[in-house]
Amino acid sequence: MKAMILAAGLGTRLRPLTDNRPKALVEVAGRTMLEITLSRLRVFDIHEVIINVHHLADMILEYLKTNDNFGMRIDVSREEVLLDTGGGLKKAAYFFLEDSNGLESPFILHNVDVISTIDLRRMVQIHTENQALVTLAVQDRETSRCLLFDERLQLCGRQSGHDHKDDFVRSSQRVQPLAFCGIHVISPRLFALMIEQGVFSVIDSYLRLAANGEKILAFRADEYYWRDLGRPDNLIQAAQDVKQKVLP
Repeated sequence: MKAMILAAGLGTRLRPLTDNRPKALVEVAGRTMLEITLSRLRVFDIHEVIINVHHLADMILEYLKTNDNFGMRIDVSREEVLLDTGGGLKKAAYFFLEDSNGLESPFILHNVDVISTIDLRRMVQIHTENQALVTLAVQDRETSRCLLFDERLQLCGRQSGHDHKDDFVRSSQRVQPLAFCGIHVISPRLFALMIEQGVFSVIDSYLRLAANGEKILAFRADEYYWRDLGRPDNLIQAAQDVKQKVLP
């Protein structure tokens, strides 16, 4: 199995920590976000990874070289202009389509600035059993932005704005607003369905495809530890969690 790590963002919420380093190299309890994410992937026998880079990209390349790519095959997708999640994934499509076996095997898409104990193997199993196009790790927690899922845990819309307005792409009698965790399992056939060009959010693609009947599935991750590392106070809390062995 392969994976992509989204690491091209500017890390504006982490300033001034990201004034002189990319977000991926900000540390949590002495380890960079990138190392933590790569280690998590290795636990699930993922050894082929592509990482998109932009802000202070050469520092990431040097970091990987110094650490001998952490014993993994790592490709780098350099974005001269930030392409957002969808554009970044589409640019990296070659990595997942380069061999015939890859056309059938799902892959992981993982934000670099999240840390969790979510069982990726179980996610892939659920994804495969349900023949989903995409499976998204979600939790029932407070957030300013939610995705909406129906009674079968299929994507049917999102909440937006301060008033939490529901925007539906499919009708549903019973809706669950759930917070996305920044971890996806994706079937490579997604690439043939991505008609969006340039800079775009992959969530926009998912919503369009859900409206067309494609199965974009939720994986309930409520039982697992998860934390966003996008703000300095979250870094502090995550470091405490590591010390208290909340994380392995």
